[in-house]
Amino acid sequence: MNVFEHLQQHDYGEVHFARDAATGLQAIVAIHDTRLGPALGGCRFIHYPHEELALIDALRLARGMTYKAAITGIPHGGGKSVIIRPPRAFDRGALFRAFGRFVDGLGGRYITAEDSGTSMEDMETIRSVTKHVTGVKPEHGGSGDPSPYTALGVRRGIEACVKFVYKRDSIEGLHIAVQGVGHVGFWLCKELHDLGAKLTVADIDPLKAERAHRELGAEVVPLDQIFSVDCEVFAPCALGSALNDDTIPKLKCKIVAGAANNQLAETRHGEDLMQRGILYAPDYAINAGGLVNVAQEHAGYDEPKSRERVMKIYDTILEIAERAQRGMQPTDRIADTIVEEKLARAVR
Repeated sequence: MNVFEHLQQHDYGEVHFARDAATGLQAIVAIHDTRLGPALGGCRFIHYPHEELALIDALRLARGMTYKAAITGIPHGGGKSVIIRPPRAFDRGALFRAFGRFVDGLGGRYITAEDSGTSMEDMETIRSVTKHVTGVKPEHGGSGDPSPYTALGVRRGIEACVKFVYKRDSIEGLHIAVQGVGHVGFWLCKELHDLGAKLTVADIDPLKAERAHRELGAEVVPLDQIFSVDCEVFAPCALGSALNDDTIPKLKCKIVAGAANNQLAETRHGEDLMQRGILYAPDYAINAGGLVNVAQEHAGYDEPKSRERVMKIYDTILEIAERAQRGMQPTDRIADTIVEEKLARAVR
């Protein structure tokens, strides 16, 4: 499949490529949609076996950002960037300054932020060459690490699912299995632990899982067993495509609600979850807290206002669940319909 076929498949938009021989930079910025405002989305810095996978990752993630921004009502479109991690030694500061110049050259059509493999320090480096960046230090007008806000929004989404399925206002005593306890996953576990939930966790990095056990009392299971934990809620918080033909039949829960992007390996897996009687909280709706927070930063950071908007993810997830029940449709399809209605109004 060539580049333009990929663009057609994901309903694009525009894609920008950059290469800088001096630093080893190979970067892609995907701008999916700007009808609601300039594209906003994080920068992913990981190893890719080949360039096509990096492009597909950028395209899928940027489209998700369009939907995430629209469903939460923030005035931004969807964008995403990926930097292919160099296979040999490199100067991180020089590489991210080169990336910052690339972003600056887009003239504000894309605003970057932290994502997998990048940090607040990287955002500070980018800030040295462009203003089109969020997630910087509070002393520079930023909001810092967005992970706690993403986790807060996911916790609120889980509470909405619990209200819908179990008619409960509290998650105290519920068993929640969390796949992935990195930045967001650990913060989510802390939110859930503080509210009295029982936790079972798994992570590809045993040190991260051990931290959740040591600090939060979580039970640790091998990564290949986390899907079959008998629990009320399963929370995917690792990389995408966790919900697929192999894993869905293993689930022993009534709710799937987590922080990962692109949780469904294929669209049909939303239907599979519905047929099994599992309520799925669409990923881009439940994990939008970090985006809401950095969008507030772009407008002029106001922490109470940001937190208030993140808390409303509860209402979004509840609305999706109720509309899905009335229409007897998968929740991911309902979420897409809500977004498409908003984008259509923006065009008019």
